Amino acid sequence: MATTNDLKNGLVLKLDGGDLWTVVEFQHVKPGKGGAFVRTKLKNIMSGKVVDKTFNAGVKVDVANVDKREMQYSYLDGEDYVFMDTETYDMLHVSPAAVGDTANYLLENMTATIAINEGNVLYIELPAAVELTIAETEPGLQGDRSTGGTKPAKLETGAEIKVPLFITTGEKVKVDTRSGEYLGRA
Repeated sequence: MATTNDLKNGLVLKLDGGDLWTVVEFQHVKPGKGGAFVRTKLKNIMSGKVVDKTFNAGVKVDVANVDKREMQYSYLDGEDYVFMDTETYDMLHVSPAAVGDTANYLLENMTATIAINEGNVLYIELPAAVELTIAETEPGLQGDRSTGGTKPAKLETGAEIKVPLFITTGEKVKVDTRSGEYLGRA
């Protein structure tokens, strides 16, 4: 348990019957009249929903214990993704629901940060940009500008992104893991 005076960005709170929320922003407000309060912006870890919530100053809030570990993706075992802890070499099976969209940019031996709360995997965080090989793309025609100078390309992971016309099959490109956008050649 902590009080609202201990809030800081990145802290994970357990509110509303067990939902986990990350503090995105907080502001202590002391109006001229009345008691002080803390205005926060919270993001739900599971759904990604962002809400504004106000707490009275000094109110106790339940802080969740979230363990973030560096782990290396090993292989796909049936439906589960298997990660290895780089310090203890323990294997962790992660469900496809917890992996989510990060599976589009996940290759074997890639390192990721895994957030765990009470034995449950909350989410997987990849580096902001990863280097992947273009598995398949159409040749770009110089005069073809109807699509704004981009064309679809399939990555080695199976995900599709938009790339400039000059990119060819087999090239390594940098991809933003948060938005899925092409960042440049690797």
